[in-house]
Amino acid sequence: MIGGIVVYKSNLEKQEAKLKALNQKIKDEKNKIEQRLGKQIISQANLDYANLSNDQIKLLAKQFSEFLKVEPVDH
Repeated sequence: MIGGIVVYKSNLEKQEAKLKALNQKIKDEKNKIEQRLGKQIISQANLDYANLSNDQIKLLAKQFSEFLKVEPVDH
């Protein structure tokens, strides 16, 4: 019975490693999307990287998110 436990533990460790790798891949993809989105917003709005403080970035993000929440008016 001990051999079965060792095999089970080995398989479990392999599955955990796969899950960890998949979670890292998801995290990396999210970061890529966030970077591309931010870069496009900065580019389209003609913002200057040098003049963006953390407070300005937070304010712009808040304004952008509020803009996206506005629902169109039906005519």
